[in-house]
This record gives sequence, C-alpha cells and structure tokens, in this order.
Amino acid sequence: MKKFRKVLDGLTTSSPANPGGSPACGSAAGTPSTAPTPRELEIQETLMSEHFQICKTVRHGVPYQPTALAFDPVQKILAIGSRSGGVRLLGRPGVDCHCQHESGAAVLQLQFLINEGALVTACADDTLHLWNLRQRRPAILHSLKFNRERITFCHLPFQSKWLYVGTERGNTHIVNIESFILSGYVIMWNKAIELSTKTHPGPVVHLSDSPKDEGKLLIGFESGTIVMWDLRAKRTDFRIYYDEAIHSASWHHEGRQFMCSHSDGSLSMWNLRNTAKPFQVTFPHGKTQRDGRKESCKPILKVEYKTSRNSSEAFVVFSGGLSYDKAGRRPTLTIMHGKAITVLEMDYPIVDFLVLCETPYINEVQEPYAVVVLLEKDFVVVDLTQSNFPIFENPYPMDIHESPVTCTAYFADCPPDIIPVLYSIGAKHKKTGYSHKEWPVSGGTWTVGSQTYPEIIITGHADGSIKFWDATAITLQMLYKLKTSKVFEKPKSGDVGRSAELVEEDPYAVQMISWCPQSRILCVVGISAHVILYRFSKHDAMDLMDQLLLYVCMEDVISPSDTENTPSFSDPSGHSPQPQPPSPRSNTPDSMRDSIPCLKVKDRMIRMPPGYQAELVVQLLWVDGEPPQQITSLDLNSAYGLLALGNCNGLTVVDYLQKTILLCMSTLELYGSADPFQRLTRSPRKNRQSTSGTHAPCVSESHECSNAVCFFVTKLKLSLPTDLKTDLGTVENSFSRSRSSSVSSIDRETKEAVTTLQFAESYGRKSDTLPTPCLWVGTSLGLVLIIPMSIPTDEQERLEDPVTVAPTGTVLMLKGSILRIGFLDCGGALINSPYEVWRDQHAPDHPDRPRKRKLVNFSPSSSQEASGDGHLAVVCSERQAKVFFMPSQACLYVHNITESSFVLRADVVSVCNSVCLACFCANGHIMTLSLPSLRPLLDVNYLPLTDMRIARTFCFTNGGQALYLCSPTEIQRITYSQEMCDNLQEMLGELFTPIETPEAQNRGFLKGFFGGNAQTFDREELFGEAAAGKASRSLAQHIPGQGGMEGMKAAAGGVVGELARARIALDERGQRLGELEERTALMMTSAETFSKHAHELMLKCKDKKWYQF
Repeated sequence: MKKFRKVLDGLTTSSPANPGGSPACGSAAGTPSTAPTPRELEIQETLMSEHFQICKTVRHGVPYQPTALAFDPVQKILAIGSRSGGVRLLGRPGVDCHCQHESGAAVLQLQFLINEGALVTACADDTLHLWNLRQRRPAILHSLKFNRERITFCHLPFQSKWLYVGTERGNTHIVNIESFILSGYVIMWNKAIELSTKTHPGPVVHLSDSPKDEGKLLIGFESGTIVMWDLRAKRTDFRIYYDEAIHSASWHHEGRQFMCSHSDGSLSMWNLRNTAKPFQVTFPHGKTQRDGRKESCKPILKVEYKTSRNSSEAFVVFSGGLSYDKAGRRPTLTIMHGKAITVLEMDYPIVDFLVLCETPYINEVQEPYAVVVLLEKDFVVVDLTQSNFPIFENPYPMDIHESPVTCTAYFADCPPDIIPVLYSIGAKHKKTGYSHKEWPVSGGTWTVGSQTYPEIIITGHADGSIKFWDATAITLQMLYKLKTSKVFEKPKSGDVGRSAELVEEDPYAVQMISWCPQSRILCVVGISAHVILYRFSKHDAMDLMDQLLLYVCMEDVISPSDTENTPSFSDPSGHSPQPQPPSPRSNTPDSMRDSIPCLKVKDRMIRMPPGYQAELVVQLLWVDGEPPQQITSLDLNSAYGLLALGNCNGLTVVDYLQKTILLCMSTLELYGSADPFQRLTRSPRKNRQSTSGTHAPCVSESHECSNAVCFFVTKLKLSLPTDLKTDLGTVENSFSRSRSSSVSSIDRETKEAVTTLQFAESYGRKSDTLPTPCLWVGTSLGLVLIIPMSIPTDEQERLEDPVTVAPTGTVLMLKGSILRIGFLDCGGALINSPYEVWRDQHAPDHPDRPRKRKLVNFSPSSSQEASGDGHLAVVCSERQAKVFFMPSQACLYVHNITESSFVLRADVVSVCNSVCLACFCANGHIMTLSLPSLRPLLDVNYLPLTDMRIARTFCFTNGGQALYLCSPTEIQRITYSQEMCDNLQEMLGELFTPIETPEAQNRGFLKGFFGGNAQTFDREELFGEAAAGKASRSLAQHIPGQGGMEGMKAAAGGVVGELARARIALDERGQRLGELEERTALMMTSAETFSKHAHELMLKCKDKKWYQF
C-alpha cells in the first residue's frame, strides 16, 4: 500500500504538467528532479467543503423599475415593490432587506398590516402573498392565487383582518388575512351600479372605508363611477357618475367629504350631503384660455387630502396635472396648502408617493409631516413641516446609478485610516440645503456586528467619475467622488473630435480600476484608450499638465527574420528632437491626423483640490485611420514605481517616478526564440481591416519636458478577451469559439492579447537563487511570460538611474485565456505584493523629518531570507488552474475547471485564515478550489449569465465575499463563506420591534352624539363563514407559504445553518406544547361536562330511595 501511494505521488508531480499534449514549456516534465513533491512541501490545508456556502447578504441602490410603495406609520418601515417581483424593506440606516417573489411577477400593490410585522403584496400574476416581517429574513406565510379575475386594487383597514380586493371585472372580494381564505361575501359590480346602466363601470381603481363609518365602503371604478356600499345592508347608499375617468380618491378625516383626481387634470370635491354634483372642481395647472375654456392637462394620477391641526387649511398633494402645451417639462409633485401652490420638479418620472402622517387612524387629524416620492430611478422624501419644503438627506445609497456603472472593485480588510480620510475629503463637497430634521423612515434596529473590518467598494461610471463607498458591516455610504474628465479639455461645440468615432457617447467611461490601499495610488483605465494615475494628498496643488511625447513607429513590411531582432527602448536621457504631433482639433492632412489621441489633456496650470490628484496620463494614438482599442490589462506596483498595461498586440511598462517608458513591445516579440508556436509576424495589408494584425514596433528616442505627465503610445490595439459588447443571444457560442484551445490557425496565434499582468517578487529564470522584481504576463492563448527587472533600491538612485527590463523567454502554458496570477509561500500563505507606504507629496516640508519612501516586502534582506525556499505560483485561465513551483517552474497541481463553459472571473482570496481560488463561470457556477492542491471545495449553480453587466462587474474579495451589479441601479453582495452565513442573522437588522399601538383620541361626547365619531362594527359577523358562507373553490386557490414549518426545515440545511435548526427545534417544541395545551383544554372541557352531568344526576336522584332506582 505504501508503494502504491508513492506511485500516486509521483504521478501527481509529473503527469499534470502536460495535459492534452500541449507544448511543455517550463513544465515539470522537463525537470522533475528539481521540484519538490507535494508531500515534501508539507502544506497543511485547513479549508474543507464545510467552510463554504453561497448566500446573498445585502442589496444596495434604488430598486430597478419600481412599481409600488407602502409605509407602516407605527413601525416606521418603508416597502418598495419592483417589476421583477422584488420587495425592498427599508428602516433606519443598516435596516435594509431585499425579498424576492419566486414567480418574478411584478408587484402591483403593497399593504402593511400596521404594527403587526406583516406585509401583503399583490402581484401581476393575480396572486396575493402574506410576508412575515418578524424575522430578519422575511418569508411568505400564505399565498392566494385568483384564477378567474385579475387583481387591480387592494385595501386593508387599520386594525382589521379583512382585506378588500378589487378586480378588473369590477367585483370586490374579501380575504381573511389570518387564514388567507376568501370570504363568501362578494360585492358584484352589477349590484353596485343601477340596473338601468348599460355599460360596464370598468376595473376597480379605488377602495377605502369611510372615516365616519367603517361599515361603509367607497368603491371607485375607472369609468368615473363612484359607489358608497353599505356593508351591513348589502346595498348602495349613493352612486356618482362622473364624465372623467377616476385615478384615485382621498377622504377628509371627518368623513363628510372626499376628493378625486381625474384624467383631464382636474380635482373634484364631493360632499356626502349632496352627491348629485361635485361642490368644487379645480384645474390646478390649467389656465383659462381666451374662449373661456380650460387648457387641456395631463392626468392627475394620485391625490392625497390631509388635514393639519396647526392650520385650518388642508394639504393637497398630487402628481401630474401639468398642461400639455409645456413640452419637455420634468415630472412634478404639487403641494397645495391654502392658496399657496408649490411645484417640485423631479429628475425622473414619478411612480408613486405617500404622505406620512403622525396618526394611523383615518378619522383623526392627520398631521402630515413628510412626502415619500418614489421615482423611476430615485427615492426622495420631502419635509412638509417647513415652508420651503426641503428634502431630507437620504442615508441610503440611492445614487449608485447617477451615471451608469461600468466597472467595480471590492477591497476587504483595508487599512483602518483610509475610510476616515476619504470621508473627511468627500464631506467638503457634499450638497447643502437639506432638511435639518431626522430621517423619518427610522424603523427597525441594527447594531454593528462583532466581526467587522474596513471594506471599500469602488465604482467606475460612464461619465468618467469614480466613487468610493464605505461597505463596512453590510452597509454602504458614499465617501468620496472623483471626476476623471477634469484632466481633459472639454470638446468645443460642433467639434466632437476623434473620440466620437471611438465611442458614440461617454468618451470618459471608466473601464478598469487598480487601487493600492496602502500607498493610496489609484490607476484608472478609460474607454478612450487612456490611463490616468492619481496620488492622494490632503493639500491643494497647482500643476501644469505638460506632455512627454513618444512615437512607436510601425514598419510596413516585416520579414520572418525580423522576429529575431531585439526591440529598441526609449532612452530616458535622450535629447534628440522630434516633431510635435498635431492637436486633435488642428487642421492637418490625414497622414498627420493619425498620430493624435482621442482626448486632449489640459495644457495649463490647474488647481487640484485635496483628494486624488492626477500625476500621469498615458494615451494611445490613432494609426492608419483607426482608433486605438481599449486596454485589456493593467497592474500597478507602488514599491517598484512601475505601471504596466497591455492590449491585443503588445505590452508597455511605464516608470511613473521618472516619467519614462521602459518597455514597449509586441506580444510576439516578448517570446523571442521561446515562442511555443514558432510564429512569424506578417506585413500589414493595405485595407483598413488588416490593421489589427501584429506588428513589431520600434521606439524612437524621446525628449523630456519639465513636469512631464503625459505619454502618447502608438498602435497598441486591443480586443477584449471577453467582448462586453457581444450580443447576449450568442454570448456562450461566441465566447466558446474565441477560446478554443486549438492553435492550428496562424491568424488566431498572431492576434494574442495581454489579458492579465502581475508585479511580484519572483524568479525570472530557473537558475535564479534570489527572488527579484518580476512582471508576470498572461495572454489570451494561455501563455504566461515572466519578465525580470532590475530596480535600484536607493531612493535617490531610483529617481536617477534607469530600471532595466529584460524579457527572458520563460513561458508557462495553460488552456484558455489567462485570468489571474497569485503567489503562495512554501507554507501555503498568500504572498502580498510589495508596496510603498503612503506619504503626502504636497505636505509642507519638515526639516527634522524628511519625507522618504518607505517600502514594505521589498528589500534585499527579505529576499535573501526567502531565497532557499522558493514559492508557489497559482495561475488560473478560463478553463484550467495550475500551481507551479518557482524557480524550477515545475507544475505541481493542475485542475480542469470547466469544459463546457469558461471562467469569467477568478481571484486568489483569503477565507477562514487560509487561502483558496474562487471562480465565477459563464454558466452561473461559483466554485472554490483549495490551494495549493486545487481540490474542489464548492460548486454551486448560483447565477446564470443573463446580462453582460454581471460579467463586467462581478468581483471577489477576501473574507469570503463578492459582489456584482444585479441591475443597472443595484449592487448585490453575496458571501461564499459558511461562517459569514451563520453570522448573517447577527449582521442583519431587525425589521420589527415591539411598539405599542397609539391609542385613538377621545373625540368627546358632543362629536360622538352628533355623528362625528366613527362607528365600529363586527366584520367577523359579516364576512365570516357562518354569515357569508364559503367562496367558490374555483375562484381562488390557497397556497401554503415557505415561511411555515416546512419552509424553515428546508432553509435549515443551507443558509441559516445551526441557528435555523435551533429555531426549528424551538418552534417544533412550541408546536408540541401547543398541541399538549389543546389536548389539556379538551380534557378540562370533558371533565367539566362530566362534572355537570354528574351534578345533574345527583340532583335528580337526591330524594330517591335505593329501591327506586
């Protein structure tokens, strides 16, 4: 048995190095003796499958395509429904919960069971759902599916268990909320209207009970018919037939009059004493024309009529109603208070609004204090207590989509000082004029969990802006906003420039972000083929954006022998003059206009406020009438002072400390004679389509300007390995074709993109004994090149002496495009890249403490200490993952991740004090592999790739967390750590808190005597089965929800883990105790009955003699 194990160890060491017959470049098959076996490394892996579990944590942003709004005035909880079937529940900051209907049907209406911890949702599939909000993860308790009628409106009176449901046929049904069973009591449309009426009144658009008498129900039909239905007498009190269609109605709190909004932009007031005609009709925004007629207005979709104790005038709030002749006006919310009319313009169309009042009782003075306005892409709360009606500052991140999100980055366990610094800088640019009162949606409770660490999310946007968000403890708060477009000149009107041909709009759109939290250096890649490097400073700066120009000339004909030539490099000390390229807007011949960038950098002194300040701009130029394509890969290392960027044909390494280009080579030239495919470069064709082929660039000498901050690099064209503009219908097939592992096509081999870059302390050659600064380059053909560099260690020498970059031809090989490269030490711990500790370059000089560069993980001593051990390199491609031992370059482990799909995102992350490889595939699977052995630990079909937005924004981070843009306006955060899933209940906020329902006001004897008081009646007596009978079974079907016992049992095995199991056990125990209590009650009843009969028998036989029996 021991011999067999040794044979297996030998196979795992040598055989995985060359699967599939690929060329074994630098593999273990060539040098098996120099590589240690996995057993010799003795790396103890602690991660097991039990450590992983997929679970959604929290969703940020305004709900996408919202449809409905509701508010609990006692619990102070807000609910928002969406077209995709989602329900968002919001309370105080930190109380934020997202629920989803499995059907995905749009939410039509929401109704809170006020102060009961429950919510009713009406969906477009004609189903009612009852949600239990008394748990941190709400669940459906009951569902009721209507089979023959479509739901149009719902109304639930305060402190009632009977829900009124209006339908498209004009009928009104009544549902028992406790049992979710339909009552036999039905208000049929033909009984509500007069028999002489020949037309159908239309769908029910409004239901409300009278504040004066709960036994009276006001029913509004779309056609303009209004009916007051007497629930006790089962007949109508009055009918109103109005010429205009009704959209909504609202009562005065005394119940004597109500207001309706109509399709012609009018508001009608009705008095119950005389319902023959309205006693007042107003067109708030309709002016009287010369002929005496009112100008036509848009419909008023909703109106709310609220009274205030401090003012004799009521508040009338409505949306819509503007005149048609004012085209282009933004959507408005109008607030009428007495004779004053205030029109609030909104940025987006109004979906719904609610007036928040102090009391939940409809028969009391309402005392409105705020208006919640739900917009298509925003959420606004207006303060009604101040005359200028300011808005409240929104504590939720509802402006993520202010400009469309184009990329994301997620950083967990950041330096603790970075968040306060970013917040202090960003706070200086916050908007003012907000209401000074507390945020009114203040329900629920939330406390910061015990296991929290600083987290930052960075989002890049289509307008070139970058936002830093504090994501600590499942919250999200904006810290700082940076506008990259300020680096460039604004295009003049009528002169769009070359950027218009590259991008129809959004020429500043952010494509990639690279951020070093320790050095606070930020690097941004834009869609116009530009890279901007920023440094952080707490002080103002005035800088001149001068330019260092660099030509990369292209030869027309390239012979096969040219591939053996070594490239020429730019000389930092060169002073040979060269012509200045023309400005993007200069009138020059076409041959000269090719050598221009897409955007023009500002060439004057500009003030840079505290925060991130631009230091360097790199731009790619137009060549042969074609725009430069986007950059595919980027990496930055603050300790080295180097920046590397790649595209479909080449690689550029920039020394941003000396403002020089160190390396600018085509991808093919990086291999030299070590090209595994022995390819030859080809001469470009004359037509425009052929210019995307590979060319060998030669780099001319450059001259240096003072304060030079801008590079221009010619002909580094890119095509993204995962083309984000691919049609969604053919995404899988097109990606699969482009990622074929076959190398038979010379055309495909020569078009090789640089897909990933990674600076690290590594070994560039097998013979190296000490690790040196290296750049690892991964390509779209699955090849990895290692480029060693020689960097001066002295600070002064680093700024003066050149950095030497020398490609060695070292090649490693995998299947599919390379996505991620990471490094482990021989103990299996993650090796972090060297970095420079942050220093403020614009801070005043201190004579006693001169500012010097402080480098971490970058010194000769640390290299010598680790020289005898070597390290492990983890390389992941779209199909495969391999672990190599350096410097021998032996492949120790290999794992084929997928054959039918491909990996979109991969990262080496820290989880549970260990390290693993996390992957997200195009087929929706999320996988984790142990390191270094690449054992599968988790494989869950979580999220199908339905939108390229997910592929573009999905990213992993340490701590078992990940995020992606689930809609254009929302960020979804998930965890794949079982530990975090178990602690999620502690991290989430409580939606329901026990609060006593406020008591109704004592209205006094006289008001009650003269009919002003509300009359109460027993709805159970009217709607119960005893009085109304059973409803038809075919009308609606009751569906038990997952919030019951069975649903909790199913959830116990997954998301909620041991906590849910304990809760289930407790509930089952309670259920058994309840059954025992019922049996005990039955026994007591039986005993009382027996005692009663015994007593009666005793009385009957008391006077009888024994012989009379």
